Amino acid sequence: MIDTWKEVSNSITKEFIFDNFAQALAFVNKVGVLAESANHHPNILMYDYKKVTITLTTHDERKVTHKDTSLAKKIDSISTTSYSISLSSS
Repeated sequence: MIDTWKEVSNSITKEFIFDNFAQALAFVNKVGVLAESANHHPNILMYDYKKVTITLTTHDERKVTHKDTSLAKKIDSISTTSYSISLSSS
């Protein structure tokens, strides 16, 4: 199990907090790319403009599997990346 993720009801979950909305959104988009490439899709909740909660489970098996822990590790690896979005008013 990944130390920084909580196991809850046959899933693992983690909250990520960013400095602002743009950073949180950039992170969500990056998680989406990782999830799509792994063909394993988490529940993603973005709230309070800068908080993101990711929940992973393998629905077919109704438990946490290697698919979940593998994607969680990848998500952790990008969570420390600096996120910036260039916003232009065109």
